[in-house]
Parts: sequence; structure tokens; C-alpha cells
Amino acid sequence: MRSPGLHWISSDAPVDAFPEIDNALAEPDGLLAAGGDLSRERLIYAYRHGIFPWFDEGQPILWWSPNPRCVLRPDAFHVSRRLRRSLRRAALTVSFNRRFCDVMAGCAAPRPGQLGTWITEDMKAAYLALHEDGWAHSIEVWQDDRLAGGLYGLAIGRMFFGESMYSGVEHASKAALLVLTRIMHERGFPLLDCQVASPHLLTLGAMMMPRRQFREVLDSACEPPIRFRGWPDAPVSVTALL
Repeated sequence: MRSPGLHWISSDAPVDAFPEIDNALAEPDGLLAAGGDLSRERLIYAYRHGIFPWFDEGQPILWWSPNPRCVLRPDAFHVSRRLRRSLRRAALTVSFNRRFCDVMAGCAAPRPGQLGTWITEDMKAAYLALHEDGWAHSIEVWQDDRLAGGLYGLAIGRMFFGESMYSGVEHASKAALLVLTRIMHERGFPLLDCQVASPHLLTLGAMMMPRRQFREVLDSACEPPIRFRGWPDAPVSVTALL
């Protein structure tokens, strides 16, 4: 049933048919619109303007722009002494865009305390298409030649929009974040978009940013809206960065 207070987008509507993000609901925080599709053009437009899809199987596509926004400055990623010791012992390496489908599958796998996943089959297909077109990227974590975790998201201009991450071994997702933020810092990326806050992200240095300020960062960092191709060719040793 359609909510009378929610903006609905038809599947054939123009890609820019979103309301202004300041019109998003306060409860639930950031719900902006429903409907539309997961086409490449609509997704890229949405991310550039501070909007992302997030919905469960059986729901219409729901579009969000929460206020405040959870973000991580690349130079603010926090590596505690305990985490540093653990990462050194783990002897992990990180690669880029080698196993996108496997990383998405790992992120979509059942987790303790969760009834299901928001990474639906339609979402998998949409982000795989973005990956094949050079917009979506995976960061893979390896231990002894075995995929041990990772994360995926979109890069538009000098902005990375994180979607999901997982750990098959302890701290693997943190290793992925460490390497990603180092590369972002070197390439002049101002922010990693974390979308929604969690205690885990906040302990790693994430912060809350007012939505309007976040949008101002996007207006600069996403122009021009080009694909990012500056990933290292060879795997990166996590230990070498500690």
C-alpha cells in the first residue's frame, strides 16, 4: 500500500524524478521516495545527489537520504593498538576488482541476529552491471590465497560510496577499509560515504555530517562525474601500511 506522505516514482520516470533531499521523512529517518528502477543512470544520479536505495525482498524500491549522514574522512581511519597487532598477525593482502560477485555474495550471506538481507537478486544484478561498466568496485581481502572478506561500493569522481562489507576472518573488513581509505587519501577523496551509522563504524573514526553539508561535498567531489580508475594493479600488503 502506498503511503500518502511518500513520493512515488514510476518506472519510466526521468532519472532525476527525485524530490529534494530536504523533503525526506524524519521518521523513518531519510526515507525520500519509492518506486523507479535500478538502472545505471538512475543509480548514478541518486548517489551524486545524496540518495541511495535500501529495501527488503518483496518491498518496492525505497530511496533514502538520512540526516545526519555517516561519513569517514580518509585521513581519520582509526587503527587501535589492538587492531594493529591483530592485523599484523593475520598477514592479509588486499586486491581490487578481482572478485566482485564473490564479495557481494559474502556481504549478502546470513549473519547472526539478522533475518535476511537487503542485497536482493535485483540489487546484485544492478550493481554487477555498474561494476561491468566501471562504476562499482570491490576490495577483496585475502589470507593464504583464500578470500577472507571485503567490501564494495561506487566511485564517482573523487567520492566513494560504501555499500556493504563482510569478514570471513576476524578484522577482514577493517583491513579492506584501511587500504581503501589510504588510497582515497592519496588520490584526494574527501569522504567515504558510510550511509548509516553503527557503533562499529564510529569506533573506526566515522562521524555524523549534516545532510546539507554532505550534499555540498558531493557537488564538488562528484564533478566531473567520471569513473575512478586509480586502483593499484598489484595486491597490497596490509602489514606494510601499519
